[in-house]
Amino acid sequence: MPENVLRHLPSIDQLLRRDGLRVLIAEAGRDAVRDRLREVIADLRQEMIGANGDAAAPDDSAEIAAEIERRLNARFARRQQSQTQRVINATGVVLHTNLGRAPLSRRALEAISEVAGDYCNLEYDLATGERGRRGTGLEASLRELAGCEAAAVVNNCAAAVLITLNTLAEGGEVLVSRGELIEIGGSFRIPDVIAKSGARIREVGTTNRTRLGDYEKAINENTRVILRAHPSNYRIIGFTEKPALEDLANLARERGLPLFEDLGSGCLIDLNPIGIHDEPAVASALKAGCSVVSFSGDKLLGGPQAGIILGEAELVKRIKTNPLMRALRVDKLTYAALEATVASYLSGRAIEEIPALAALHAAKETITRRARAFVRRARRATSGFDFKLIDGYSVIGGGSAPETQLPTRLISVTSERMSPDEIEQRLRRNSPPVIARIVDDRLALDLRTVTPRGEKELIEALRRLSSE
Repeated sequence: MPENVLRHLPSIDQLLRRDGLRVLIAEAGRDAVRDRLREVIADLRQEMIGANGDAAAPDDSAEIAAEIERRLNARFARRQQSQTQRVINATGVVLHTNLGRAPLSRRALEAISEVAGDYCNLEYDLATGERGRRGTGLEASLRELAGCEAAAVVNNCAAAVLITLNTLAEGGEVLVSRGELIEIGGSFRIPDVIAKSGARIREVGTTNRTRLGDYEKAINENTRVILRAHPSNYRIIGFTEKPALEDLANLARERGLPLFEDLGSGCLIDLNPIGIHDEPAVASALKAGCSVVSFSGDKLLGGPQAGIILGEAELVKRIKTNPLMRALRVDKLTYAALEATVASYLSGRAIEEIPALAALHAAKETITRRARAFVRRARRATSGFDFKLIDGYSVIGGGSAPETQLPTRLISVTSERMSPDEIEQRLRRNSPPVIARIVDDRLALDLRTVTPRGEKELIEALRRLSSE
């Protein structure tokens, strides 16, 4: 009978006194371990009852206690893996959305630390001693950097698009080309955002060809905004056409309408010298006549997650007084990181100081030298692995310049004992986890996205793996 087996279940107090749980109690706390123990025991009890006393169910007290301990440790290990933690990005994807996109610069990290550990003047005017307005310093820096009249910051680019359209087009129509009805990661769709903003979408042109005349014919008494959305994560090639931004801006100006461009990635420096040709520059869009532009803070800008809105003073003022602004505003840590990131641009040191830009600008020759030195160290530290250098490509990621491939030198790792998939899985379970990719049935490491600290940890991870 099940009762004969269940009587061997140890009590919570007995389990909490086991030596095998002391470390877990020290790390997670006695209360948390006790609560999870109850869950594990309840699960095991149901399994025993289901087995109906069958020999498959353990019937020895010590064996049952060991099984409970094993399951409890596994449960906490899974929870630990799901928590946000640092990883080593050896994929060569510079703005890896799943890995947090742009890593912050040392300048930004220091700024965060400075304001996070103490009080700060977030909404305090140091000149007058009275209440101030958050973001004034950052907005001034953005105006200087982009050469625009006004700036605003919200918590991400989707929020920037939403609040801009809600402010400028609620109750009216938004003109957008059928070729720009985009969807990016997380099911963010332009038609859905327009609908949620309280505006109505009016499609113009066709998927592959939209002319200036298509916009002109579609303008009516209900039109509030002309929207241009940059197709960040895809390209339409071949028999295509779209009007020049300057021409679209002139049309909008003639009809008294704002032209709003969602730039997506937010390119603030010329990336053409490194082969990135299809990311529109923020300053160029404003110079061409856009009334308002929006872009992300954590993509090509290289800062924290944020949505940045730049443009004409009167329009941005309306956006900033929208009640949604309070719901979408950012905190002191984001302001500090963004201010520091923008300061790197203003000082002319963005490429040297901002990790994402430094990675994008790393030449293949530089990565090759690092890879050769890495392989020499790895061969000395490990056994059972074969390391080779092979040609390959890094990508930008984050929905930016999807057709652009950056030449790189990959480190191929093979083993007679382990398959590429097994090596990848074991590295992923390392502390810190190593995220790599498999190329032509070989594990491949791309040092473009690995820091010097990460290189040392990666060699140590391979050393531990080779000794298992």
